[in-house]
Amino acid sequence: MTAMIDIRDLRVTFGRGADAVAAVDGVTLSVRGGESFGLVGESGSGKSTVLRAVSGLNDEWTGRIEVAGAEQGTKRPKGFFKQCQMVFQDPYGSLHPRHTVDRILAEPIAIHAMGDADARIDRVLRDVGLGPAFRFRYPHQLSGGQRQRVAIARALVLEPRVLLLDEPTSALDVSVQAEILNLLRRLRAEHGLTLVLVTHNLAVVANLCDRLAVMNRGRLVEEMTVEELRRETAREPYTRQLLRASQGYDRAVAESFRDYA
Repeated sequence: MTAMIDIRDLRVTFGRGADAVAAVDGVTLSVRGGESFGLVGESGSGKSTVLRAVSGLNDEWTGRIEVAGAEQGTKRPKGFFKQCQMVFQDPYGSLHPRHTVDRILAEPIAIHAMGDADARIDRVLRDVGLGPAFRFRYPHQLSGGQRQRVAIARALVLEPRVLLLDEPTSALDVSVQAEILNLLRRLRAEHGLTLVLVTHNLAVVANLCDRLAVMNRGRLVEEMTVEELRRETAREPYTRQLLRASQGYDRAVAESFRDYA
């Protein structure tokens, strides 16, 4: 199957000279069209930095990034954002507190001159399980799960081919996390979306993804299928430690990650 996202030798460095830190160090990976792909690692592993480079939010990178067969430069044309959208970790922080849901969803439609805003907004709100009754509410009038649904609706309203998901459930209660994951699974099937999910939680990856890559200290440690993850057939010691920590082992296991730092 053709790659929807193809990354070759991606490098991102923060700082200069003796203070330079390689946040992403030579990452190469491909995500197939229609696939749900997980990028996993501890905080500081570089996974969100990869996502920001793909999304166009970070222009300080070297290497090669292709999305939907088109090579991307550090500056993206406006049309890129119609096919590749991002959903952020904090649903409250990513929504303008003084804008209604209607205005939040109407803005990208206007920027891209897509027209028929009312019908698009009603349709996308139904898609995410809210409905038109939520159009004129403000973010503070919504629960955390409802705010994340609005954030997903804002990403979907442009009818993209790719959704980049940066820890989209980590700020939510466990029961709400499950609802959002079920929503993403349904949207992927209905709209033929390619999903890239960044998370530290292997249980979330096992719930939503087909394949995953594990990152540590800016480097890609291992790639595997979710079926291999479930069978606990990870080859790399770091991946096995990450798996054990995600399964609720004691604090000593999580602290042992320092062996790989």
